[in-house]
Amino acid sequence: MAILTAHPKTNRLHPALVFTLIFVFIFLLHLPLLQLPYFWDEAGYYVPAARDLLLTGSLIPHSTVSNAHPPLVMAYLAVWWKLAGYSPVVTRSTMLLVAAFALLGLFRLAQSVGNTPVAVASTVCTALYPVFFVQSSLAHVDLTAAGLTFWGLRAYLEDRRTATAIWFSVAALAKETATVVPLALLVWELFCPLLSGKHVAAAGLFPRRGWKSALLLCPLIPLGLWYAYHYLRTGYVFGNPEFFRYNIAATLNPFRVILALGMRLWQIFGYLHLYLLTMAMLLALWRPPLHDRDGERPRIQVSVQLIFLAIVVAYVGIMSLVGGAVLARYMLPAVPLVIIVGVSTLWRRVGYWREVVVIVALAFVAALFVNPPYGFSIEDNLAYRDYILLHQDGERFVEARYPMARVLTAWPASDELTRPYLGYVTRPMRVVRIEDFTVGQLMLAADLSSNFDVALVFSTKYEPAHPLLEHWVAWESLKTRFFGFHRDLPPAAASQVLGGKIVFSATRHGQWVAVIEVQRVEEARAHKY
Repeated sequence: MAILTAHPKTNRLHPALVFTLIFVFIFLLHLPLLQLPYFWDEAGYYVPAARDLLLTGSLIPHSTVSNAHPPLVMAYLAVWWKLAGYSPVVTRSTMLLVAAFALLGLFRLAQSVGNTPVAVASTVCTALYPVFFVQSSLAHVDLTAAGLTFWGLRAYLEDRRTATAIWFSVAALAKETATVVPLALLVWELFCPLLSGKHVAAAGLFPRRGWKSALLLCPLIPLGLWYAYHYLRTGYVFGNPEFFRYNIAATLNPFRVILALGMRLWQIFGYLHLYLLTMAMLLALWRPPLHDRDGERPRIQVSVQLIFLAIVVAYVGIMSLVGGAVLARYMLPAVPLVIIVGVSTLWRRVGYWREVVVIVALAFVAALFVNPPYGFSIEDNLAYRDYILLHQDGERFVEARYPMARVLTAWPASDELTRPYLGYVTRPMRVVRIEDFTVGQLMLAADLSSNFDVALVFSTKYEPAHPLLEHWVAWESLKTRFFGFHRDLPPAAASQVLGGKIVFSATRHGQWVAVIEVQRVEEARAHKY
């Protein structure tokens, strides 16, 4: 039995037309960003893995350590590079095709559970939400998995069983965590009717699917085959031991889980001005439903809202247990569902709902440019562009002035300097790598100053000048213990520790980069006498 019924009036726009409009819209918005070199995890894993596949045909990367992510997105990139050539413009344009397809899936999902006005508003808000916007052109896997999940969820709500299994299976080959959604739906089907009472199930609030529920396990088959293949080729199932330790073994401390749970809830309902939509939705619930010529404006079916809630709860719970970095992009399959419900609630209960949605959308745009008053991942808004431009300037300076130098730096600049295909330098440079630019790491490096000639130091984390919780020592201690927080020494202090002088420095909106030329003891004596 399909949970949704057909709405003939909502099917006027042809999907191909909607896809074209979405792609043109987001392509024009991303046009200034398409030539940017590769950033952070792109440079560290996804682009090298896709390039290995392009050059050698191997699904297991050899130029970087495998983390066992399924290969769908890397294969997709390799195919486009084969057809159109290898360049950041090709990469980002092809990822925008994926983003447009994801937004089309979200549009059709919102149209199915609501109506066309709600679908349009939800799609625009999602496209402009900073995390979704930035991920739209980055070569990561999370947005692809989210988009395929939207298509699978729509098929599920329409009781198209084969299509559901296919969409969710393909999503699992984009990223393994996409299996959270079909497993959450399976648990919902099996247990919610029992907990709700027979009279509720008989009223149609919960579907009775019987053996059909087993189809939700289908995504585990291709994922299991991939892990088996990965084990045969590498000897590891879930990636290299360090990847497994960082993302799973080290995250299961109960107190850390509680802290991560709070952070995930914030990412779902409040992060980067999402709280404006959440607050508007909650306030709208105090208002009575509006009436049109056809009567009271309908809500999203309660059963559908409960399905959305089950998915959100599952993602919040699972992502609080795993993932060394509590990144907002991991929540992309769930956040747009909250946006759909919020927009639908405004449409149903607020006469000036369009104006409220416009305010929310403008707030999302503002969050793209204005950093929050607390530390956050720079991949969540246009701060990532500042990072790339700073590193381009700093690394071009190093290459031009010290072409034969040994450069002390940390990841990801260590990869940027040694892999010209990432877009920062024209030829590989010799690198001495340290973990970060804390006082401890720099003091260790200073003891071995004969191993390097210059140092490229940079802000590895964004920290506002006056953080919101800067005087809460306990919170900083918890972040250091559970989430890898550290403080980088500023360039002036780093140059003193390393015994050098700053020959280049630049800053952008709270981020910085500097090049320090190391002065040898012999040189210092020569100058002295």
